Amino acid sequence: MSAKHEFQAEVKQLLDIVIHSLYTDREIFVRELVSNAADALEKLRHTQLTENNIFQADLPLEISLTTDEEKRTLTIADHGLGMSRDELIENLGTIAHSGSKAFATALKNAGKGDEAKVIGQFGVGFYSAFMVADEVTVSTHSWRPEGEHLTWTSDGATGYSIDTAATEQERGCSIVLHLKEDAAEFAKPDRISEVLKRYSNFVGFPIYLNGERINTVDAIWLKTKDAVTDEQYNDFYKFTARAWDTPSYRLHFQADAPLVINALLFLPHQNMELMGMGQTEPGVALYCKKVLIDSQPAKLLPDWMRFIRGVIDSEDLPLNISRESMQDSALVRKLGDVVSKRLLKHLDKEAQDDPKKWSEYYSKFSRFFKEGIATDTTNREGIAKLIRFETSMTEKGEVISLADYIGRMKEDQKAIYYQVAPSRATIEAGPYVESFKAKGLEVIYLYEPIDEYVVSSLREFEGKTLHAVNSDQIDLGDDTTPTEGESLSEDATTSLCDWLKETLTEGVESVRPGKRLLSSPALVLTPDGEMTPQLRQMMRAMNKDGALPTANVILEINPRHPIIRQLAEAKANPAQSETAQLIAEQVLDNALLSAGLLEDPQRIVARTQKLMESLLSK
Repeated sequence: MSAKHEFQAEVKQLLDIVIHSLYTDREIFVRELVSNAADALEKLRHTQLTENNIFQADLPLEISLTTDEEKRTLTIADHGLGMSRDELIENLGTIAHSGSKAFATALKNAGKGDEAKVIGQFGVGFYSAFMVADEVTVSTHSWRPEGEHLTWTSDGATGYSIDTAATEQERGCSIVLHLKEDAAEFAKPDRISEVLKRYSNFVGFPIYLNGERINTVDAIWLKTKDAVTDEQYNDFYKFTARAWDTPSYRLHFQADAPLVINALLFLPHQNMELMGMGQTEPGVALYCKKVLIDSQPAKLLPDWMRFIRGVIDSEDLPLNISRESMQDSALVRKLGDVVSKRLLKHLDKEAQDDPKKWSEYYSKFSRFFKEGIATDTTNREGIAKLIRFETSMTEKGEVISLADYIGRMKEDQKAIYYQVAPSRATIEAGPYVESFKAKGLEVIYLYEPIDEYVVSSLREFEGKTLHAVNSDQIDLGDDTTPTEGESLSEDATTSLCDWLKETLTEGVESVRPGKRLLSSPALVLTPDGEMTPQLRQMMRAMNKDGALPTANVILEINPRHPIIRQLAEAKANPAQSETAQLIAEQVLDNALLSAGLLEDPQRIVARTQKLMESLLSK
């Protein structure tokens, strides 16, 4: 018996959208049809638990693909549930089970460019076959023994026919795609093998292509942790990440709320960016029920996590939707947020359980975590727990966390102090940390240009604000000033400050006595609102041909230092006025040099020669 049927008006509209705008890559049709076959097999497996009388019950639960280049066909067959005549009409002639009226209404209300998002809610992956085929034939027999042997045929445009099959059919469905001339590539075994390995490698049923098994690697992320060995984890990592190293850390977890998630993430041992390989592409693939959605989803995890490898699988995702729409969906962002927070919590525990291992790992991958603090506002607090650094109270190479720092703060200490400089030696040779050391206040040492962005982005940790030691906002009080050594009087100090401000006009905003100086004659501070020395260095590196405006600084002098006391005497002696001015300029340049703000070091050389000539002439 043969019967002709017209497509619903909504189906015609749907087919036009599917063929012309739903999917970016035509090869996606293979993923869709294989996924449908896997669903049919899964439903048959559940049916076997409740039904004893199943048609051809001994057929294996597998998916078979056959290519024929000469006939330009691709056949996709399964031994799943199969379909009855009514089910063929319901499933292939209408909009799935969601209702044509609901679909039409949603599509009508969709904004321009949102059609794919709507279609993704209605399970219409079968129609992707018409992107590449000008005729599709579905031969089927239901799992029910009394079912008919049927053939469904359509060109995707004029409607479809359902006929009684000329020959007996096995249980399940066999879909034959008569490929368009410009889709002949999909009749080639190598092309189909490539697509299957990319998208369907972890489907839970055997997939055969021309008799050869394609999917040979288990989806171990769906297993419990105690069912997977370390060797299996490492082999899976090497297979999916195309890596040769052994991962340093891994996270394998399942969750039911707020989303159904099965995730397996690896942290590589080697930093490829550090090895000069360029910026790493995202390496966590997104799956839905073991079917690949996107191998490199750019917006799934924060960009700084691009070094992480692995798999995230969520059955809550709509499978039939373009990758572009997936990346823009709120559901994917929510999925990424859940996984990101879970990973950071896991790494924090690993770092506490084995601080030495984490310190060694962090030393190779610190740039990613620092980038995360500067760019990832959602996870900033969690990332901050993982960063490590040297301090004024650690030996070179020994690092601590921010939590460690807070744990040994003085009782009355309200801030976390830090200095950004090129090296530990530069910091300790400079004038900024000496008074902090004298008061027993720990100072964090930061050596990379990006650290400036890290501290400006972080601002505080566990209620403690971060303060640079070269900030003019810090007041350590008077108790750090040494009791030994004669100091200039208050009047003499004020007079010297006024003279220095008048003499050192360029870039000096003010001159004042300093409370934080011990062994150094002077230092400069960056006024609030001015670019920090490190930021100026970065701006200078990016703008090599353009000059930056002169840095404005606050000059603090040490009234107890011999150079400052003798300078006060020299400036009052007309015979030493020229020498006094040279020394004043030298004191300023030395302080600028220590702060990383000296724009023209050559002027120190010229001035030193003048000073030597002046001294030798006397």
